[in-house]
Amino acid sequence: MKIYTKTGDKGTTALFGGTRVSKKHIRIESYGTVDELNSYIGMIKDQGIDEITKSTLLKIQHELFTLGAMLATPPEKETLKNGKDRLNIPKIIDADIEFLEKEIDKMNTNLPPMTHFVLPGGHQTVSFCHIARCVCRRAERLSVALNDEEAIDTNILMYLNRLSDYLFVLARKLTYQLKAEEVKWIPKKL
Repeated sequence: MKIYTKTGDKGTTALFGGTRVSKKHIRIESYGTVDELNSYIGMIKDQGIDEITKSTLLKIQHELFTLGAMLATPPEKETLKNGKDRLNIPKIIDADIEFLEKEIDKMNTNLPPMTHFVLPGGHQTVSFCHIARCVCRRAERLSVALNDEEAIDTNILMYLNRLSDYLFVLARKLTYQLKAEEVKWIPKKL
């Protein structure tokens, strides 16, 4: 597989199905940000964390690759002329979203209740989680903007929304596992 094709040298790229668009197109921004998010999740996974969390993060990375492929496919190219799915891969489904919800609930049962907003930081691994959470929120915003222009699968939006929640709770869990300080935001008194 050749890495460089020279087809994008003039600022365009091909979507899945062959349609060429500008590299600044909202669809490209959406799945490019999902790719960036996937890279940050890989960085979290490479930290000194427990094997169960690593396994969950690997599952999420696979799902993000699927989600990116879904975003890279314009609606008119989703099915072949014979009605079959062009992507020929599993899609993000309700069960994927429910998995994230169950993971959030499991982590939350062992955490103290939140009494304040939490500032990012306290430990490098925790900071990586917060960066990933922020990138996830950006991917969600971009996907919402794309959905405003042309409809995308609603599971994409729900998955990204739930994943940002998962990353926030993961940051809290890792704060306690790594015996780091959870930095509370306490506004200055006026």
